[in-house]
Amino acid sequence: MVQARDRLAKIVEQYLADADDATRQIVTAVAGLLAKVAYADGDYSEREEVTIRAELGRVHGLSAAGVDAICGLLADQISHVALIGDHDWTRDLRDLASRELRLEILEVLVEMGVADEVLKQEEQTQLRRIAKALNLTQDDYNAIQSKHRDKLSTLQ
Repeated sequence: MVQARDRLAKIVEQYLADADDATRQIVTAVAGLLAKVAYADGDYSEREEVTIRAELGRVHGLSAAGVDAICGLLADQISHVALIGDHDWTRDLRDLASRELRLEILEVLVEMGVADEVLKQEEQTQLRRIAKALNLTQDDYNAIQSKHRDKLSTLQ
């Protein structure tokens, strides 16, 4: 499982070679947390992959080939990436990202959770735990989740 984490970091490093270390750590953390939320229910759907592709595609300097490489790793090993403890990723985000950026990241993660139009209990639990690990409050999480209620057919 550690290999999957290392492979993810190496892919980000390879495709963001011109970025500084902090940027690469943030992108690696976001990609890992996206995988964690996507696989929280034990399934990695096509909609979830489309959402991950879209979110990674927004990263300045990350080429389509880089997005493909990350998504290829996730397609092959999402269970290994998702089952890794995320302490390192959330620590990196606490240390390197402003509160505003951490809120944006949580919003991206909630978007991931609602990609299949159902926010399952496992996904909610994972998102709440990540929010807390990012030093964000329950109110922060609730406010972000409420923005996405219109996209949900149901909260399970």
